[in-house]
Amino acid sequence: MRPEILAPAGGAEQLAAAVRCGADAVYLGAGGFNARQNARNFGDGALAEAVSYAHIRGVKIHVTVNTLVMDTELEELDKTVREIAQAGADAVIIQDLAVNARFREMCPDIPRHASTQMTVHNLEGAKMAANLGFSRVVLARELTLREIEHITARCGIETEVFIHGALCMCMSGQCYLSSMLGGRSGNRGWCAQPCRLDFRGAGRDHALSLKDMSHLKYVKELADVGVSSFKIEGRMKRPEYVAAAVTAARAALEGGAYDEESLRAVFSRSGFTDGYLTGRRDISMFGTRGHEDVIAAGGVLGNLSNLYRSERRSVPVDMTLTVTPASCTLEAGDGDVSTTVEGPLPQTAKTLQTTSETARSSLCKTGGTPYYVKNFAAGIAPGLMLPASALNAMRREALDRLSELRGEPRPYRIRESTLSFEPHKSPEKPEIWGRFEKTDQIRGDFDRIILPLSEVEKEPGIVEKYGDKLTVELPSLFFDTSDTEIVEKLAVLGIKDVLCENLYAVRIARKTGLTARGGAGLNVLNSLALSELEKLGLVSATVSFELAMGKIAALSGKLPRGIVAYGRLPLMRFRACPVRGKVGCGSCPGRSKLTDRRGVEFPILCHDRKFGTLLNSVPLHIAEKALAPLDFLTLWFTVESRKEVERVTEEYKDRARSEKPRTGGLYFRQIR
Repeated sequence: MRPEILAPAGGAEQLAAAVRCGADAVYLGAGGFNARQNARNFGDGALAEAVSYAHIRGVKIHVTVNTLVMDTELEELDKTVREIAQAGADAVIIQDLAVNARFREMCPDIPRHASTQMTVHNLEGAKMAANLGFSRVVLARELTLREIEHITARCGIETEVFIHGALCMCMSGQCYLSSMLGGRSGNRGWCAQPCRLDFRGAGRDHALSLKDMSHLKYVKELADVGVSSFKIEGRMKRPEYVAAAVTAARAALEGGAYDEESLRAVFSRSGFTDGYLTGRRDISMFGTRGHEDVIAAGGVLGNLSNLYRSERRSVPVDMTLTVTPASCTLEAGDGDVSTTVEGPLPQTAKTLQTTSETARSSLCKTGGTPYYVKNFAAGIAPGLMLPASALNAMRREALDRLSELRGEPRPYRIRESTLSFEPHKSPEKPEIWGRFEKTDQIRGDFDRIILPLSEVEKEPGIVEKYGDKLTVELPSLFFDTSDTEIVEKLAVLGIKDVLCENLYAVRIARKTGLTARGGAGLNVLNSLALSELEKLGLVSATVSFELAMGKIAALSGKLPRGIVAYGRLPLMRFRACPVRGKVGCGSCPGRSKLTDRRGVEFPILCHDRKFGTLLNSVPLHIAEKALAPLDFLTLWFTVESRKEVERVTEEYKDRARSEKPRTGGLYFRQIR
């Protein structure tokens, strides 16, 4: 089966461009809860119109509900669920476990797709998405062809991959740069793209800006490995971009040539890259949008707008004309719905009678509509005549009625479901947990010690030393296609308690019977997400550091919860290293830095040369602040020396204000 071409639409003109250029499906946002809040989107009743427009033309609509929500927004979320169900959209794309739960309860029949914002990048993560009821998973952009093949062949649900468009430096769903620097959360749809600014590292400028991807030359290979949907990025892009990308994707999928120059001209950042798909993650992947790129766009917009100027005749219909002396009818149908219209009584032919061929000539003129006549039949009694104007009028009426039938809403059943949570009861004094990047940082007495798996591997005796106090942090990102590698390590080391920063780790913990704790990377912003993690068997969860303290205090439910109370917060996790040299990693010790345009330094940690983490320039430090009732506070140590660990630990024991440079993070600010 040919993979679907899935196009973006930030507004009505982009929708028309996508459909008229041959997209099989379009993804778009309703009024709220979508990751492109700056796009026009389809609120205020426009969603139903968009679905009708697409369905008439045989195109599916996937609605993005792919942002994180807060407790105060759950009631509005339910309204969105009802709106989407009533419009009869074909699928929803979801990030938040709470959003997944509300669609599962209220609208169980609509297909749910796991957004790339869920950071699904390996087989265990895809299987976890299947366990959660998703019928499709949008895989991370950072995967190689072989990794995509491995996941697709074994996950049991459909896979969707991006084939063209912008690349974020950070793994989707794990970026907090915009929220920390400007209060605009990418996880909430308000990313300000600070990564495109001039961060410098390893002697290079714009070290966080990647070129756009273009994998069009690989679509046959992606189809061969079983990918179900080819996705084009760009809900913020102009309609000419959508038209060019869809046209090129169709040509590539059909084995023909496509206009790469126009595609590059309409939008690119110093050209395109295929570095992720091919595994060549080097400095050639990086680029910015320069003056030449902008100038190039002006030269192609006119030609590209012609691509979607008129309707694309893509919907086959069958027509049957029946003419007798006493009646005249035209039946038109698409195989699912049909309609019959009546024409005027025929006249007695004085010279030329109407034949099947002359009728066909009039009735098959479907220009200006999305239809073409696939099969035509006529039963016309001899000696009769119908003027061409009458045949044309019957054709127009029949196709108009067919459009009405095809565009009628096909709403899903709604099952009303109310939410209720038990109030949360936290201890009078929260536990203090210490998370350490290296074992030699450990200082002080903590209720729980958290160490990365890689550190425990180096010192297996640490498991016995700390016993039940030890929690092992599974890698935030795990790209290896060896499904048993981590499981075997956990068994050999005798690990019983793990911290899960990604859904893949939750599945590993569940299937191996380990005690699972949720990390901040699971992006919990609401009580329902906490409840969903509890149902998955987790025994605690770290709330997202994008949530304000007042909202943390209002979280309900039984699951023990805590926060990262200290540390250089992870602003990005990435697979393409921004400080990699021309000849690779060389002698890099695994610790580096980037500098922004004001000279502020941001540390980078490399994790076994498999992925990197960009840390904030200063640590979060809120020891003296009044905090919400919590079960635990985590002091998250990364680049600190032993002496700094001792100092910070004492400050938190004494609730002392730090005199060092620091930030209060987002706990005492409101973000968008």
